[in-house]
Amino acid sequence: MGFKCGIVGLPNVGKSTLFNALTQTAAAQAANYPFCTIEPNVGEVAVPDPRLEELARIAGSKEIIPTRLTFVDIAGLVRGASKGEGLGNQFLANIRECDAIAHVVRCFEDGDVTHVEGGVDPIRDVETIETELMLADLDSLEKRVVAMEKKAKGGDKEAKELADLMNRCLVLLREGKPARLAKVSAEERVAFAGLGLLSSKPVLYVCNVEEASASEGNAQSAKVAVRAAEEGAAAVVVSAKIESEIAVLPAAEQKDYLEAVGLVEPGLNRVIRAGYDLLHLITYFTVGPKEARAWTIEKGVRAPAAAGVIHTDFEKGFIRAETIAYCDYVSNKGEAGARDAGRLRLEGKEYVVADGDVMHFRFNT
Repeated sequence: MGFKCGIVGLPNVGKSTLFNALTQTAAAQAANYPFCTIEPNVGEVAVPDPRLEELARIAGSKEIIPTRLTFVDIAGLVRGASKGEGLGNQFLANIRECDAIAHVVRCFEDGDVTHVEGGVDPIRDVETIETELMLADLDSLEKRVVAMEKKAKGGDKEAKELADLMNRCLVLLREGKPARLAKVSAEERVAFAGLGLLSSKPVLYVCNVEEASASEGNAQSAKVAVRAAEEGAAAVVVSAKIESEIAVLPAAEQKDYLEAVGLVEPGLNRVIRAGYDLLHLITYFTVGPKEARAWTIEKGVRAPAAAGVIHTDFEKGFIRAETIAYCDYVSNKGEAGARDAGRLRLEGKEYVVADGDVMHFRFNT
């Protein structure tokens, strides 16, 4: 599993340019006018992980298969989207299907690129989008909570718990706070996700800056970083223009280009890492002569569920997992060396998979 991240923002902030760069395609039309993206464009990208290449080198794997993540380029929201302004309702529905929101915020000045609000102010832009998501949630919950409370009064225990959860979210939304700030117990997580609230999605702010600020950011992106820290979100700085130029270069030339503009790596890498941290995701590996492959799971997942990501039969018939930590696999030059050194462990159903584990699952068919 990877994750599905919806790229949102006001028109003309660089969303489609960033999407094109991230997916290395020209699938999304980037143009200097609102609503140039009419349908959500979906692109899958490989997650860069140098560990996978090292494992493949040691094992002599014929094929390297990275884990992948999905980006959805969602057309620009405008003030009033929650009431159907622009193409509001359609876009809000697209956001609902995503695991997280990558909110692209314009942090650069450019007289040739118009701003739908008349001037550059990233915090105002953040609040505009957030307000539209919260208003849509408020409308949705107020319509549903009455029926749920009625069922609860009839003695329906599940309805009572759901109505309580809805009302907790409503209190926040009426105070102008996103639903993701609601205190939700581990037992309530599934029900909370089932509410389908837009403002409950984890948020990654992507600060789109001018080329000269791509490395350190600027005063505008610093404001967004403060805002993100205050609300427990994440923020990364990228220059969509630079990323779009890197994307069309041959791999051999990308390193030189990055060095020339003062960057160590593409912005994609930073976006992925921030997204993984935001969603509490980790990677484990399966390695052999045929292929070296990366798999993404949530932090805290036990071995049988991790095996189920490969195939449901692996989880159903799980017996044990032969496990080697990444550093042990590398330092002992592979599985045989790790086994001889006593670094291969047999883990059972209660084992919580760690980031970087190299695993081989034993199961009953």
